[in-house]
Amino acid sequence: MSTISVSLTDIAKMIDHSLLHPTMTDSDLEEGCALAKKLNLATVCVKPYATKAARELLQDSEVMVCAVIGFPHGNSTTGVKVYETQEAVKDGAEEIDMVVNVGKVLGGDWDYVRSEIDAVNHASVSGNAILKVIFETDFLQVHHIKRLCEICSEIGVGFVKTSTGYGMVKQPNGMYNYVGATIEHLEVMRDNVSGNVQIKASGGVRTLDEVLTVRSLGVTRIGATASEAILEEAKKRGISDKQSTQVTYAYGLSNKK
Repeated sequence: MSTISVSLTDIAKMIDHSLLHPTMTDSDLEEGCALAKKLNLATVCVKPYATKAARELLQDSEVMVCAVIGFPHGNSTTGVKVYETQEAVKDGAEEIDMVVNVGKVLGGDWDYVRSEIDAVNHASVSGNAILKVIFETDFLQVHHIKRLCEICSEIGVGFVKTSTGYGMVKQPNGMYNYVGATIEHLEVMRDNVSGNVQIKASGGVRTLDEVLTVRSLGVTRIGATASEAILEEAKKRGISDKQSTQVTYAYGLSNKK
């Protein structure tokens, strides 16, 4: 248990509103952008083809557009990821969420991993956007997460991020399971990135208690679809535009992968 000081605006500006489901229609995009605008969230997180439309829908608001790259499995070539990034920033993306090549991470090909992150970061920064690097922590061990944090710190990316929300892992019984952000992995990230690299928790952060918990761990951004429910719960608890002290309990977040 710990306490943090927070306001309603602080919480809203932590949220990247996720509009990434494979079945998302243009109407869903419009509704999602309208909601993000009403709640004054940090960004809407969209698939590349939707970047330009989202920018137009949000042009009279403070809400930024974040485009995903190599999503959700990270398997595109570096050149394709760079091109996708360049197109996204041309279309108005101010933030880029790129999935690492998980196979290269697991295989320990750190030169490839570093080169790819550096290339996509350069394409992002050249377009006046910041890069968030998605690790997909469900597939990784702690030593992989530490090394990725070191590389991202050396390159100077904007954020490290836990998950895509779509990294299903096959279990021994043949079923697929997904965990997403955990306390253990967020603490590893916090302890292994430099001070200029922020942390985004994504996957499984669905309630106000979970948002407050990850904030207490040093997380500054989350990916969420339950944005409105989170903010409504905050209002019910008396959180307003003024700073107030809140208790965190680590509700709902696994301590272990």
